[in-house]
Amino acid sequence: MTVAREIMTAEPYTVTPQTPVRDLAAELTARNYSGAPVVDTAGRLVGVVTVSDVIYQRKNLHLPTVIAIFDAVIPIGGGREMDHQISKMLGSTVGEIMTDNPTTVEEDTPLEDIATIMSEQGKHLLPVTRGGALVGVIDRSDVLRAIVKGE
Repeated sequence: MTVAREIMTAEPYTVTPQTPVRDLAAELTARNYSGAPVVDTAGRLVGVVTVSDVIYQRKNLHLPTVIAIFDAVIPIGGGREMDHQISKMLGSTVGEIMTDNPTTVEEDTPLEDIATIMSEQGKHLLPVTRGGALVGVIDRSDVLRAIVKGE
């Protein structure tokens, strides 16, 4: 049975919350990576940032539906979501666009579980940890290579 440690990229490229989004985009492009773990100054995993987070900055802003009653305009849901969209779209650093509290897997997580997480949760990148410490990363291409090898 194939497990995470066999398909992960050890010592992955990482960024900090202070990394400029433009620098991140340039590195992801140059390295052909789908994303990167985000670590603090002590090297602890604090989030994940992906190409999708960068692309999100160029999407159309979806305004919430509103109801006008007399002189009042009442938004129907989406107040917090609207604030989140705007801050993420305007973010200039990784910390402003990353996903915090990322889903992680341990080194002995089976390939089938990794594929299930990626598929069902829409994850492109999974940090691999050992006792909470970052030891590697798995992206969709790693899973695909394992499938092609018949593992």
